[in-house]
Amino acid sequence: MTSPQYATRLDLTMAPDDRRVVIKLFVPGEDAQLVQNRASGLIERILQLDEDQIGRQLEEVLARFAGRHHDLTGVFAHHYELVSHRVPAEIELSPAARTLIGAYFSHEFSVEAAALCNPSMVAHPDQTDLGAGELRAAISLRQIGEGHISSIGFATAILGPGPMIRLEDRGGPLMIGQRTGAKHQLEQLAAGLADAEIDNEASAYVLSALPDRYDDEEFEDVLGHLPGELLSRPTTQDTLEVIRKIVSTDYAVTFPCTVPLDQRILWPATPAESNGMEDARFVQEVEPDGRVVYHATYTAYDGRQIGGRRITTRDLRHFEVTALHGPAARNKGMALFPRPVGGRRLALCRSDGETLGLTVLDEQNRWQPAEPLLVPHRGWDLIQVGNCGSPVETDAGWLVLTHGVGPMRRYAIGAMLLDLDHPERVIADLPHGLLEPDEEEREGYVPNVLYSCGGMVHDGLFWLPYGASDVRVGFACIELGRLLDAMVPIHQH
Repeated sequence: MTSPQYATRLDLTMAPDDRRVVIKLFVPGEDAQLVQNRASGLIERILQLDEDQIGRQLEEVLARFAGRHHDLTGVFAHHYELVSHRVPAEIELSPAARTLIGAYFSHEFSVEAAALCNPSMVAHPDQTDLGAGELRAAISLRQIGEGHISSIGFATAILGPGPMIRLEDRGGPLMIGQRTGAKHQLEQLAAGLADAEIDNEASAYVLSALPDRYDDEEFEDVLGHLPGELLSRPTTQDTLEVIRKIVSTDYAVTFPCTVPLDQRILWPATPAESNGMEDARFVQEVEPDGRVVYHATYTAYDGRQIGGRRITTRDLRHFEVTALHGPAARNKGMALFPRPVGGRRLALCRSDGETLGLTVLDEQNRWQPAEPLLVPHRGWDLIQVGNCGSPVETDAGWLVLTHGVGPMRRYAIGAMLLDLDHPERVIADLPHGLLEPDEEEREGYVPNVLYSCGGMVHDGLFWLPYGASDVRVGFACIELGRLLDAMVPIHQH
């Protein structure tokens, strides 16, 4: 794949930083191949310490770890509560003893220890204190730690003036978002039941009894008042189990406003994403009333199955997570359009695993079967093609950065253009690749891969963050006008 040089690599890379750690619950024995919970024995040994020993041990722990985490003693107290049922009821513990027990049931997890990759970029909610020609960008990152568990982290960059970029400091203790009461959506439950092909009297009753938006208490109240004649049916308990599973998939997390974006971590919060939150593609939408909202799609992975998820946030501080439903949501790599097109909600997807397609959200909140846009057809993309983030609106059309996979599973980035009013029409594409791994970028945790989850336009330049072999994040910029001029109308092929 030889091509003119449209993209300029910038002299900036982000490497994994194993000092970026969070605190997780640690229960001895549960990390073994044959689970043998050793919690009770550990608590018995801790209870044999006298108060002086407890005090000294706690002081040592706090001295070693206090500067590395937000509210260290609060986390220890929470972890104590999770194991407190193993403390004999007749024993009265001092606050120091409870905190120390919590410390023994905690461990640090380095969120980037294995890899850092697959970024996306949007305009930051805070555009204050900037110079002429500058824009503050928020960058989402796939960070991979021990056990190949992925979470979503963030960084902040200043773009401009011209082709200049600088990263703001990523130092300081990290914080995992705190679960808050989610306001569930009735249409999400209905779409999940349609995916599960469940349509019976029990499901109909629940759908009719719930309001359009409901919290966990309202949900439990409806299930608690299910009529007896429905409860007696043999299929009802299975139906209720599915309903509970669908509702539990959706959740919300929030961060204190005092915690900078770079210190916020979106960590797996449900069984369906227990092995990772992969490849978040963030996009900014400006609503008709002028308010800004951010959406992102990502892949939830439980170690066996994948599932599409959607994040919605107005400030990158409070995040609502919902499941994606419908035939087109059953594979990786969905990317949302930044606005409705002709009244339709659209997304790019790869529902067959190898073809880039366009899907529309129907009235039942389900993503419909995709219409093909790009199929593998060139030497460098014959294995599969997909998107590198959400489409970017330009005067010439929707600019879509793509990726193709060729021999030796080598990933490279390309581009194409969709019609503004009818995005199912591909009107032009770049006949050659835009960016491919160079000799340094080809080496890493996953060799020979360049991959991005989305860039943005600022001051006539397309800014592209990208993962290089899953070991570092690089940055490139492209003159937008030059890129669009290089596109070849599709009928000339």
